[in-house]
Amino acid sequence: MKRNTYSAIALVAALGLAGCANPDVYSGDVYGSRAAKQAQTVTYATVTSVRPVLIQAGDENPNVIGTLGGGAIGGILGHQVGGGTGQVLATAVGALAGTMVGSRAEDKLSQVKAVELEVRTDSGENLIVVQKADRTWQPGQRVRLVGSGSNLSVAPN
Repeated sequence: MKRNTYSAIALVAALGLAGCANPDVYSGDVYGSRAAKQAQTVTYATVTSVRPVLIQAGDENPNVIGTLGGGAIGGILGHQVGGGTGQVLATAVGALAGTMVGSRAEDKLSQVKAVELEVRTDSGENLIVVQKADRTWQPGQRVRLVGSGSNLSVAPN
């Protein structure tokens, strides 16, 4: 019984730490360590449209902690029900339900509110940049595009 309690506490702690992931990496105000002390290209543009979107963080290891943690906690809770064959069945059902709930919970916890900014550069090119919604943008607003290619952020002019 003590072992199950300690296991449940450890899993809850692991899930809690997963919620501490840094969503600020999606902000236009945060630079990765590789961008520090590197020359960045600056292009001037005008915002043509703004649309609220969500960034689904954690694409590298989708829902691993939520799925495993939820399954383990569900299995532990299911094991507390009944005895014999009923207990085995309750453990399996609890683990399956916990896996599904844990996966969905991690999905929701890993979403970051963002904006899709469509801009028209001074040279006439239309671009879309998605970044964290940490400021208000308006169509017609003049902006700077900093970086290039897959490392591009929009900053106020």
